Amino acid sequence: MISALNQLVDFIEEHLTEEIDIEDLAVSLGTTEYHLRRMFSSLAGMPLSEYVRRRRMTVAATDVLERGELLAIAVRYGYGSTEAFSRAFRSVHGVGPSDVRRDGGPLRAQPQLRFRLTVEGKTAMNTRITDRPAFRLIGHSVRVPLIHHGPNPHIQAHIASLPAAEHARLKELSNTEPEGLLQVSADVDPDYTEGSELTYLHGVAVTERTPVHGDLDAIEVPAGTWAVFHAEGAYPEVLQSTWASTATDWFPSNPWRLRPGPSIVAVLDRSADFSTASCELWLPVERA
Repeated sequence: MISALNQLVDFIEEHLTEEIDIEDLAVSLGTTEYHLRRMFSSLAGMPLSEYVRRRRMTVAATDVLERGELLAIAVRYGYGSTEAFSRAFRSVHGVGPSDVRRDGGPLRAQPQLRFRLTVEGKTAMNTRITDRPAFRLIGHSVRVPLIHHGPNPHIQAHIASLPAAEHARLKELSNTEPEGLLQVSADVDPDYTEGSELTYLHGVAVTERTPVHGDLDAIEVPAGTWAVFHAEGAYPEVLQSTWASTATDWFPSNPWRLRPGPSIVAVLDRSADFSTASCELWLPVERA
């Protein structure tokens, strides 16, 4: 995976002024666009599309300083107008092209990335692989923004809005793995862009044939393989660090890759104030 990411970076660098087909590139690298984007954003700390934009604007700054015709520069880097190019330029550098031409800067360069795998072996990941038949996730869903660090207040508000009796009712409906009350994230942006919207479902897993009550939302999950990561400690930090470790440690070292589908958190045990918890992170995977 690390080799594929570095080849991706090299390809981007060679085609900065062209339209980049990530799907075809991923296939040529022996992986999928979904997995490539998710691993890139997890390891680089930014979406792939954001990195491409920053690199283009970094290189374009030289053309701007050389006082080339602005529309020609805009078209060269894939923008249909000087206004669109100027917005992208300002979003990266904090100033517009005219400011740079007048003052020579400031400029914020995005260096070319290089991925390296450092194996320290300090933390063993408690993981199991399981094949699951098709099942359903049922419960109460809401659209929320993606937040990478700390509690998500939108999810907290959604859960708090549910009566205590509803949590008990959902737990009684659970009849298959993952067991118990679940925190489900679906329809996630492949670039894993912070602030992008996803579907959050608070509910349980039931068999494919279990009827769905009319007041509940449902997500159909096809049969497939799952990697299940056990985590326990301060919540939600331990869960977020476990997710990060799947990208930095587990996927680069194992013959599996992410496939499209919901990610699921099963809370096995927790303290009364939910400051600590024991949980499982379920990720849909396939052989790489």
